[in-house]
Formats: sequence, structure tokens, C-alpha cells
Amino acid sequence: MKAAIIRDYDTPIEIADIDPPALKDDSVLIGVHAASVNPIDYILQSGAMKDNIPLAFPHVMGFDVSGEITQVGTDVAGFKVGDAVFARANQQDAGAIAQTARLKADEMALKPANISHEDAASVPLAGLTAWQALISKAKLKSGDKVLIHAGSGGVGTLAIQIAKHFGAHVATTCSPRNADLVRDLGADVVIDYHSQAFDEELSDYDIVFDMLGGETLNRSFKVLKKGGTLVSIKGQDTGGLAAQHGVRFEWFLMEPDGAMLADLAKLMEDGIVRPVVDRVYPMSETTDAYAALKDGHVVGKIVVAIDQA
Repeated sequence: MKAAIIRDYDTPIEIADIDPPALKDDSVLIGVHAASVNPIDYILQSGAMKDNIPLAFPHVMGFDVSGEITQVGTDVAGFKVGDAVFARANQQDAGAIAQTARLKADEMALKPANISHEDAASVPLAGLTAWQALISKAKLKSGDKVLIHAGSGGVGTLAIQIAKHFGAHVATTCSPRNADLVRDLGADVVIDYHSQAFDEELSDYDIVFDMLGGETLNRSFKVLKKGGTLVSIKGQDTGGLAAQHGVRFEWFLMEPDGAMLADLAKLMEDGIVRPVVDRVYPMSETTDAYAALKDGHVVGKIVVAIDQA
């Protein structure tokens, strides 16, 4: 099969012919139609996390995937050959930018029939991150005031919609060119981070969801009311600011979860949540897809389409 691979840490991505993954009893194989790219992909590629998350080479790039089941393991129930599914694969099954991928049954969900494979592939990592941050960690409830940083990004666009679905009042930060988009997604308050200081504009919030770290994280504590919650996927509370402000702080890493992804799929089927895709690249231009992601001006997600021919 053709796949986008690296042969060692900090080496270029190349499109090469490699053996497809072997079927396991608890997994399925899918013919991949689309994958999406995420910062974790090139962080792992660089070798920055090799002590914690070592890679086996050749390593196939990508975790987010959508495709059609071609083989089913003997222990798999609830899925069959021909089903269209999407998932965020675990580390051992990583390899989305390829003609064939392996997925664990408990990490995937049926793709909503009303969205394309390209749209579906854009959702898993970002959608699960948003859901776990707001619902699992922050315990968001109807009426909560929520600040979501980077609202026009891959996680932010889905987080806004999830928070609104659960009844929150949502503020978000973004550049002026994306203000209309985030309002359309449901944001009640839009902060232009170029000209406005969010920590001067906002106060008495129940939840802040941080995806930026650094000074943005540190300033976010001031936005919360006593007893509020700051959830971050980017930085740590190294200064003990949570205790100083009388709030709760949580840092976490997203975990693949097929049941949670199925809940997201239902929201997409019902038109409550819609994916936002910036651009779709062919697999031959995977390097360009990652370059665009690193550039930092992506709206929503970047997707790679996989040709099965």
C-alpha cells in the first residue's frame, strides 16, 4: 500500500510502498478515504517525545481517519465489512495517511451518513479533545459562562458548538478575519486578540478552555470566578495560580473513545455540530499539508484525501 511515512526521527515525509498493517482480533482494517493532520504528528516526528512515546520505523503519519471497513477481527462486534467509520487511532495503530489503516473497535464510530469522509476525518482528535475538556474535565452545565481560546482552530470550532449545545454562554478569542465564522458557530462574545485584552474584557466565568499555554494560560486565571475551572491541553500551572485565585486547574491529554465519538456523530447527523475544514490536500502533498498546519493560520482542520487506486 501507499503511505506517508518517515524512516527516522527528524527526517522528511515521503510517500512510499509499505506492507499494510496486520489484522488483529480486536480490530478492523479500513480502506482509508481521508485523514487529517494535527500538531502531535510533527511533534512526534521531530523526536521531541521519543522518551515518552517512542516510534517504530517506518512510521506512518497521522491519527485521524475516515474510511470503509474491509476486514473485521474475530472479537469485533457491532461493525461489519462495508461500514463507513471514523476514529482517532491509538499510538500503536497510528497510520492514518495510508491506503489501509487498522483501528480498534472500541475507538471508532460509524461515520454520519450526511457528511463526507473528508469532514469526518477532521473531527476525531479535535472533537474528542473539546468534549473531554468541557464535559469530562470541566463538568460544563447549562448556563455556565465559558471562554474558549483560539475559537477558529481545529479544536476551538468544535468546542464552541459543543459548549452551545450543552447550554453555555460562550466567549472566544480569534483574529478579526474569523470573527464572523465563530459567531456563526455560536459564540456569544468574540474577543479580537490583536486589539483586546481578554482578561480585561471578561470576568466571572465558570470555565476557561486553554489551547495556547504561556501567558495566555496565566492570564486566563483572572477571568474565572471563585470555584471556576481552567482546563488546558498546552501548559501547566507552574506558578500555583489556581490556588491563588481559588479555582481548579486541569491539564490533560485526549484519549481515543469510540462511544464518545458516536455521541459526536449523532450531533453531526442532527446538524447541531458541523466540521470546519480549511483545505483538502492529496496524499502526494502531505508535506505541504503539514507546512500549512505549522504556519499557524489554519481555520478549522487540514485534511488529506487518500486515493485508493
